Amino acid sequence: MTDSTTIETSVEAIVQQLAGQKAAWVQQSQVQRLQSLRRCLTTVAATASEWATAACLAKGIDPASPLAGEEWMIGPVAVLTYLQRLIRTLEAEGQPRPPKLYQRHGQWIAQVFPDNWLDRLFWLGLRGEVWLQPGQPPTQATSLKQANPAGHLALVLGAGNVSAIAPLDALSKLFAENAVVLLKLNPVNDYMGGILEKALKPLCDQGYLAIVYGGAEVGRDLCQHPLVESVHVTGSHLTYEAIAQQLKNQPKPITAELGCVTPVLVVPGDWALPDLAYQARQVASMVVHNASFNCAAAKVLVTARDWPQRSQFLALVQQELAQTPLRTAYYPGARDRYQQFVERYPQAQRLAPSTADTDELEWLWIEDIPPQLGEYALTQEAFCGVLAHVNLPAATAADFLQQAIPFVNEQVWGNLSCTVLVDPMTERQQQHIIEQAITHLRYGAIGINIWSGVIFGVPSLTWGAFPANSVNDIQSGCGTVHNGYLFDYPQKSVLRSPVRRPVLPPWFARHPNLLALARHYTALQANPSVKTLLATIKASLQKA
Repeated sequence: MTDSTTIETSVEAIVQQLAGQKAAWVQQSQVQRLQSLRRCLTTVAATASEWATAACLAKGIDPASPLAGEEWMIGPVAVLTYLQRLIRTLEAEGQPRPPKLYQRHGQWIAQVFPDNWLDRLFWLGLRGEVWLQPGQPPTQATSLKQANPAGHLALVLGAGNVSAIAPLDALSKLFAENAVVLLKLNPVNDYMGGILEKALKPLCDQGYLAIVYGGAEVGRDLCQHPLVESVHVTGSHLTYEAIAQQLKNQPKPITAELGCVTPVLVVPGDWALPDLAYQARQVASMVVHNASFNCAAAKVLVTARDWPQRSQFLALVQQELAQTPLRTAYYPGARDRYQQFVERYPQAQRLAPSTADTDELEWLWIEDIPPQLGEYALTQEAFCGVLAHVNLPAATAADFLQQAIPFVNEQVWGNLSCTVLVDPMTERQQQHIIEQAITHLRYGAIGINIWSGVIFGVPSLTWGAFPANSVNDIQSGCGTVHNGYLFDYPQKSVLRSPVRRPVLPPWFARHPNLLALARHYTALQANPSVKTLLATIKASLQKA
């Protein structure tokens, strides 16, 4: 047990104050919690511009450029959408009814997205499902009903790459698990502290949420603090293993959302050229989004060796990467990790526009990675702009998926998220085979014709590793966040999209009007109305 005097006096006082509010939080009425959430909508919206600008400056992005819209979307927008989902959940007394709930082979599947008029109109064609663990009932919010009257204090160790992660994790603990939250920011983005305090002021002012700062030593001491009853970490598996070791003699529940060598499976078929080009651009966008500092960034592209369109598709992906402006490699250690891939794979190609800054890293394309157990590119998360390519000896969809599913399940490290791309004709003709593949994929988030990382921003869905990891082999972590329907036994979330959307999605690289779209979408989430929806749709259709 750590002596509390090893922690700074100010931090110790915050811990004591939070502990004193545990019971009060549990006893808050639904009306009081709804009031706090609605006030947070106002305060998050009020800080959105400051929030996005600060994140842009930290990452070397011009706050007035179209690319700045990315920081609006992965910052205040993500938090606003989750606040809206929590409000709807509380209004339904913790048990909102999914639009559709059914069983398949003894497993419950809940279709939960879209579930409101706004999403039905704006995200036309998308369908999101939460698959529950086989044999388990579709119960909701059991932990809330069984909350300890004395309350609970949770420590959240925030990630440093995406500004919405830390506040979303904190909100998940508060409203899905009935815990007051001590949020320690990662040093990479501790500049966000003051902004988050303003954004979540209604919760901070009541003493249910507090933000502290510091490096690994502060995090270690807080994990071992006697008043901290559980820990949630978003980061690397090495961080989790260090925490688990520190708490070996002082067991506490630890949940974690960790990394992943994220695969993208391209099912062979007779693809129309516009669809092929669209998905090539989406794959490139999965790599370059947030400068590739995402746990869901595409890292392994898996194709069928004898697919006639394979070479054409790979050339399109490389072309898209080569046309995409480079990004500042702001995350610590990126250059060293990048260099390790360069040294291990002599065939690696650096793809970039003609101009490059010394703070930037070229997109690295590595072809012909052998699909063998222990291969470096399949077991090491680059966490920088690297995309490796693997060929499997197959020509048909059935043969490819028969090999690809066990390959990514067993030989590619991590089980957080993956994406499957399939052309419309193959999807119709091979529906049983495609659904069987989805059933057997052991990943917590699966995108069908859409980047799996988008699931992070859909609060009705769950985000977290496939529930099969142990303390001794933690892979991508344990537990889930978001889970706006508060399902007790989620297994994975599946988000399905048409092969090509009529408007350019906001996560696509080189989006010419992203900043205007993001600003309007922020206003839409803060104050949903026909007027704000029409303005957002207009922005999504306009070119810069």
